Amino acid sequence: MMTVHEVSELTGVSIRTLQYYDKIGLLRPAQYTEAGYRLYDNDALETLQQILLFRELEFPLKDIKTIIQSPNFDREKALEQQIELLTMKMEHIDHLITLAKKIKAEGGTEMSFQEFDKKKLEEYAAKAKASWGHTDAYKEYEEKSKGRTEETQQDLNERMMAIFDDFGKMKDQDPAGEEAQTLVGKLQSFITENYYHCTKEILAGLGQAYGCGGEFTENINKHAGEGAAEFAAAAIEVFCR
Repeated sequence: MMTVHEVSELTGVSIRTLQYYDKIGLLRPAQYTEAGYRLYDNDALETLQQILLFRELEFPLKDIKTIIQSPNFDREKALEQQIELLTMKMEHIDHLITLAKKIKAEGGTEMSFQEFDKKKLEEYAAKAKASWGHTDAYKEYEEKSKGRTEETQQDLNERMMAIFDDFGKMKDQDPAGEEAQTLVGKLQSFITENYYHCTKEILAGLGQAYGCGGEFTENINKHAGEGAAEFAAAAIEVFCR
């Protein structure tokens, strides 16, 4: 067992931070002494490592708590995701360093901005968070998906994409207009009926994913035409506001 002072010295995490992690239920000590002092065992230190790795990846504490306390939390799976994300982050930083060196060497401004693009990194992080199945929405999705045939799922996918086809047809209109807002409501209802209760908070997150330029954007635009995903994202933002 280690005291909170010893853990702080070993890890570099301040005593105040460790106390805060305990207060919010993120990292509980293995036990408390009769005097109320915190004591940590190896399991607690392993959990702290997981927390620090997720923090390096800029995961909010709320998300970290949900992930590591998920009933199906798998440390090996988490490490694989963290390694992938850290590798992507390292590559992103390497590109920025290369750009900065080029600007310095040429003594001017290099008109390149693709090095600042973090869409792939952000999208993978979002998928990693979602993959734990810890949310009520995910559990509802699993329940509604039970027993669905491949044909039924394919039909749902096509009906979902048909909604984005309609977004594509009106992409030159005002996303705040009545027609676009009615279509967002239709999308929200479709998701609630067939997948999970789609609150405005969830819908807002989906809208950001649709318009962020990653895989979702590419798939929607490939099916519904260029600009469809971005228009849908803009309409959803207005709807949720």
